[in-house]
Amino acid sequence: MDYVRLGTTGTKVSAVCLGMMTYGDPGWRDWVLDGDAAEPVVRTAVEAGITFFDTADMYSLGASEEVTGRLLGQLFARREDYVLATKVFMPMGDGPNDGGLSRTHIMAAIDDSLRRLGTDYVDLYQIHRWDPETPIEETMQALHEVVRAGKARHIGASSMWAWQFATAQHVAERNGWTRFVTMQNHYNLAYREEEREMVPLCLDQGVGLIPWSPLARGLLARPAGDRSTTRSTSDSISDSLYAAGDHAVVDTVGAVAEDRGVPRAQVALAWLMSRPGVSAPIVGASKPEHLTDAVAAVDLRLTVEEVAALEAPYVPHPVVGHS
Repeated sequence: MDYVRLGTTGTKVSAVCLGMMTYGDPGWRDWVLDGDAAEPVVRTAVEAGITFFDTADMYSLGASEEVTGRLLGQLFARREDYVLATKVFMPMGDGPNDGGLSRTHIMAAIDDSLRRLGTDYVDLYQIHRWDPETPIEETMQALHEVVRAGKARHIGASSMWAWQFATAQHVAERNGWTRFVTMQNHYNLAYREEEREMVPLCLDQGVGLIPWSPLARGLLARPAGDRSTTRSTSDSISDSLYAAGDHAVVDTVGAVAEDRGVPRAQVALAWLMSRPGVSAPIVGASKPEHLTDAVAAVDLRLTVEEVAALEAPYVPHPVVGHS
């Protein structure tokens, strides 16, 4: 496993991040694994050298953080041996301050996350989305105080408009507060709208990209139209992100994979890992073999011709995933 810097920070992470949304409470989503079923998958990740793990308070409404903390505590000898990320923003209750990025919610949410994770700190605390109802100055100051209190080592952001991200960074710099070091954005071969503004901004600012849905929620790992998995038949969000126009990309991934003699997932992940600014894609895995493909992709080098072929069928998309 290769290890890379998280953006321009000194923190090093595995070139693959394991997304922990897949583990928690099956009652939350049909495709979620409980802790016992998740253990062999996470163990396979650790044995393969993965040291970077991403979750969020809202995944399984807290159960994902609980499973994540318990499994990582069992599988690693020291807390310092892995890099742990979680997120804040989504509602965690029915109260008026149980969501968003107000100082009130952030201060409560970080303590709740640390309790569920069973740790004194997270390495990366991320805002899950932009909050239009809270002044960005309030949010950035609260996040700075979370870092100053030792509850987070770094802060990051997730899907938003480039102007919003630039505004947040400017507010932090102007006030001497902690700046975001990562952007967790929606980015894969079937959705490349981030290349227009967000990716260039992050490259300019030295912000590391840790893309979510690197396989387009499984679309790039199967033949076009294949609905043979539990998630493909129950994940309604996929239908709002991708369409029939993406099938040409899917077919090209299949053709390159067949020529190389490797699974489709390896090709799609190898392309993303080669993109400028990408630190580590966040890969979901419900089976150990999913991790085998992800780890193998680290060493798969695509030719210039293969990259050109993979990128050629892309069609522009409406911007999605920001809310």
